[in-house]
Amino acid sequence: MAAPVVDAEYLKEIEKARRDLRALISSKNCAPIMLRLAWHDAGTYDVNTKTGGPNGSIRLEEEYTHGANAGLKIAIDLLEPIKARHPKITYADLYQLAGVVAVEVTGGPTIDFVPGRRDSSVCPKEGRLPDAKQGHQHLRDVFYRMGLSDKDIVALSGGHTLGKAHPERSGFDGSWTKDPLKFDNSYFVELLKNESEGLLKLPTDKTLLEDPVFRHYVELYAKDEEAFFRDYAESHKKLSELGFTPRRAGSASKCDVKAGVILAQSAVGVAVAAVVVGLSYLYEMSKKAK
Repeated sequence: MAAPVVDAEYLKEIEKARRDLRALISSKNCAPIMLRLAWHDAGTYDVNTKTGGPNGSIRLEEEYTHGANAGLKIAIDLLEPIKARHPKITYADLYQLAGVVAVEVTGGPTIDFVPGRRDSSVCPKEGRLPDAKQGHQHLRDVFYRMGLSDKDIVALSGGHTLGKAHPERSGFDGSWTKDPLKFDNSYFVELLKNESEGLLKLPTDKTLLEDPVFRHYVELYAKDEEAFFRDYAESHKKLSELGFTPRRAGSASKCDVKAGVILAQSAVGVAVAAVVVGLSYLYEMSKKAK
């Protein structure tokens, strides 16, 4: 599908949708599942084949019925009324904006959001998302395939400060933190505690302590929430833009460049004509003076 035209009207719709999302997420306390939806739509990206990624394909039954996406139809359905009110916005942009707003309304960092993602009707094969039962090598295989780094792995894992695991969706039960609707660094604080009664620790959580590179970031984020917020915002933005090249302010399309060249050529033509007219006038005046 074609990329949306990100003009002034599109940006206005994005801001209206942002307000609608704040109201929805606050009233429904659905920040965790909205964040999960954004992650899972983006997390299928393959940097080598340039397939998958944040393109809205998770809205299709073929993909939202993948095992790793169990329960996400709830979030997709919650967002349909907002999509209906803002039909110009792509599903790809809406899902990523929902993830950004979910972090924001629960007290997390502000994440820069640049719209313009195109929707796709091509679903990736099942098996591209992380498996919570695996260890550090699996995490690296999955995230490196996306084009992300060790720091990104740990920072994004900190997003588990929101929400809880549901046995019917993942086979696990419980929350990672004491307040699953507050975005802070408590995921890392709890992870470093020897025993946290009732709090969840999955194999993919525990491996963050076992691997020395991962553990370095866990310890940093546990003691420095500002560092976590800074790195999380950066990593979340990277994840939300996998395979998407935002059009930066000041960049010009081929049409813009062509129009600029024509205008420049016109300006040169006008200037040359003015010079010719001016010289002719001076010549006539000099003739009369003689």
